[in-house]
Amino acid sequence: MPATTTEQLAVLQNTTVVVHPLVLLSVADHHARSVSRTSHKRVIGALLGQDNGKIINVANSFGIPFEEDDKDSKSWFLDHNYVQEMYDMFRKVNAKERLIGWYHTGPKLRASDQEINDLFKRFVARPLMVIVDVRPQTVGIPTDAYFAVDEIKDDGTETLKTFVHVPSAIEGEEAEEIGVEHLLRDIKDSTTTTLATRVAEQLASLRGLQSRLSDIQKYLVDVSQGVMPVDHKIVYHLQDVFNLLPDLGDRTLRESFASSTNDALLVVYLSSLLRAVIALHALVDNKATVGRAELEEGNGDEKGKEKKDEKKDEKDDKEKEKETGKKDEKDAKDEKPST
Repeated sequence: MPATTTEQLAVLQNTTVVVHPLVLLSVADHHARSVSRTSHKRVIGALLGQDNGKIINVANSFGIPFEEDDKDSKSWFLDHNYVQEMYDMFRKVNAKERLIGWYHTGPKLRASDQEINDLFKRFVARPLMVIVDVRPQTVGIPTDAYFAVDEIKDDGTETLKTFVHVPSAIEGEEAEEIGVEHLLRDIKDSTTTTLATRVAEQLASLRGLQSRLSDIQKYLVDVSQGVMPVDHKIVYHLQDVFNLLPDLGDRTLRESFASSTNDALLVVYLSSLLRAVIALHALVDNKATVGRAELEEGNGDEKGKEKKDEKKDEKDDKEKEKETGKKDEKDAKDEKPST
């Protein structure tokens, strides 16, 4: 049965690759400028950072001129002189960043990856290979990190080289986080959440879970059919997952689930009831306020009408007095005797 050397696995067992956001943006920009949207070609570049043994920080990257034949995986071209020149210039800017490996946009392993990895051994003894999926179809981290190891067979045949997967994570420094937030500020406002965004996030999480479960199912089917060898480490992890699953046949567990669900629904019911009462109280209060305003407005109109009528009556009285005075003066003139 194929196996890898114990020393190499022991070294890589606790190794974690930390990819910074700047690298992801640089790789995405390199792919967007070099390859059209309808093409399935990949791009290749160099990775810069620090290799501290257990933690490998991938802090920077740059693209490399690369061409390959789609029909023949053995036909490819990579300008290694360009790599050396660019690395020398990067060292002048930041001497702490060393050449630690290379990347490509796969999205899967290719037949020529081992040969390209051997080429990078001219610059670094243990090159890191990172596959960055620039067009991810599933939810999750778009990076896969690998190291090349020697594969020894029990039958004593020739030793082969293969890649061993190591865990990777996306982390950034404070300055990088601020830059990413500014880039995403116009795309999505993280300070506001609506029902649609929460449902979309839950749907994306469920799709990611479904993808992981499908991978587990495919692996178990391949193992049962003899397509893939048994990896006891993976089997132990799956057994831990199954041990954490609840026993739904237990009556006590079902009653506990029902009690917990009822408590949660009771809180939801009381919240909805209080919300309805507060909304009804606000409606009644608003109606009363509007009614008082209309009543005050009506009283004001009546008072204004009374004042208007009083002014009209006074005006009529004055006109009557004037007419009466004029009539008295005329009568007095008529009664005056003639000389």
